[in-house]
Amino acid sequence: MNVTSLAHLQGETPSLHRDVVAGFAAIVGPENVLTGVADRYAYCRDRLPYGLFKLRANNLPGTLPSAILSPATAAEVKAIVDYARQNKLSLIPFGAGSGVLGGTIPLVNEIMVDLKRINRIVDLNTTDGTVTVQAGMNGMQFEQELERNGYTAGHLPQSIAMSTVGGWVACRGAGQASSRYGKIEDIVLGLKAVLPNGKLLEVRPVARRAVGPSIKDLLVGSEGVLGFITEVTLRVWRKPEHTSALVLAFGSLEAGFAALREVVQSELRPEVIRLYDIKESVQRTEGMPEFVERPILCIMKFSGKEALATVERELTLAICRQHDAVVCGNAPYEHWEQTRFHSYSTKWQSDGYYMDTIEVTGTWTHLPQMYEAMRDAAHAIHPDMHFGAHWSHIYPEGACQYMTVRLPPMPEDEAIRLHQLAWEKIENLCLELGGSVAHHHGAGLFRNPWIRKELNEGLNMLQILKDGLDPDNLINPGKLALRQPAGSNWQS
Repeated sequence: MNVTSLAHLQGETPSLHRDVVAGFAAIVGPENVLTGVADRYAYCRDRLPYGLFKLRANNLPGTLPSAILSPATAAEVKAIVDYARQNKLSLIPFGAGSGVLGGTIPLVNEIMVDLKRINRIVDLNTTDGTVTVQAGMNGMQFEQELERNGYTAGHLPQSIAMSTVGGWVACRGAGQASSRYGKIEDIVLGLKAVLPNGKLLEVRPVARRAVGPSIKDLLVGSEGVLGFITEVTLRVWRKPEHTSALVLAFGSLEAGFAALREVVQSELRPEVIRLYDIKESVQRTEGMPEFVERPILCIMKFSGKEALATVERELTLAICRQHDAVVCGNAPYEHWEQTRFHSYSTKWQSDGYYMDTIEVTGTWTHLPQMYEAMRDAAHAIHPDMHFGAHWSHIYPEGACQYMTVRLPPMPEDEAIRLHQLAWEKIENLCLELGGSVAHHHGAGLFRNPWIRKELNEGLNMLQILKDGLDPDNLINPGKLALRQPAGSNWQS
């Protein structure tokens, strides 16, 4: 694949008029306005697997952006929004492009606004236990800077090295320690944003409030459709003084579910809890005798004050033993710890496979049925369809079910059809069983068909808010199942 072949297949790719380029250059500097074809191709997609499948066949998932802008301050972001409104130009907020649901795919040659130059820690307040950070800061650099000062944000997604803090907030993400620290919406205290109408919003980072609905939560998970998040204030915790691992073998998924439900409903909060189905357990436990009779793997991590973490581990282990779990060697945990921020999809995708991940969330009441129904539906689609699942975000009321589906190399048209069918079957089953079709990857563009079913009248409320702030539908149009921009050919 190369730029020439893609450009030929896509035909003419509109770029900005030179007067408009000059207008944006006056705001961010000429060196921070990119209009070259190669640059625009680099920003034409996020990590949505469907987008990769299209590129492998020399097609685009959407369109090329018409330009890329890189502001350095919130004031420059506001100026960009004001100029775009005056000239009826569409914009897409862009962090690091690590999203997997198409949330930054341009549909009608929108302009990408890359926020990575807005990237520093503004304040670390050790009295309040908070940190204020600009939205474009890289996640790994952010966490490393906190750790150098003896703290952690407690938000450690697999994508931490290739995502931004603002992206975490915009996609309502979760880290691998969510069972202890919560998802990002539990960590965010306040934020600043530039709204689509050019006005500035500030949500004060205070200890709770009762002044109407949560304005903060309208922006957390908004994926850019309601504006540009430029700064966030997060809770921070002291870096744990002690950590310990626990690897268990359960005789069945049902036993694992029952044990973990009892653990979290007993107010115990391991930092990490990961339960794997048989398919994923086998990959991680080869040669370990404990798993011959008890094939289900569970790994946990405990952290904090040593005395508290030790007691928490002992109480958790006692509960798990009541469900016939046995303690195993730490090799599966150590492998996970070493590879926890690696992506497993690259190898398969580079070999021509059609691999994707789908995460949903459900209640303890429905999780067993949800897993079995989704597994059976995936296997019925194609005899060589791979399906594996694990549960890595555990809460008192339920858990996130994270599934990997993979089709072998085959003609693109057939693969795309089967890939879409897998999504339809799994997401529809999720809704039928009372779950949510997204837990931490966000909604983006690819989940549009199921968002209305889940949100019902709530989506109309969001559309009213969007129309009030952005009557010309200029800021990341068409995402979150909101109104598509004129001229979009995206099918959902």
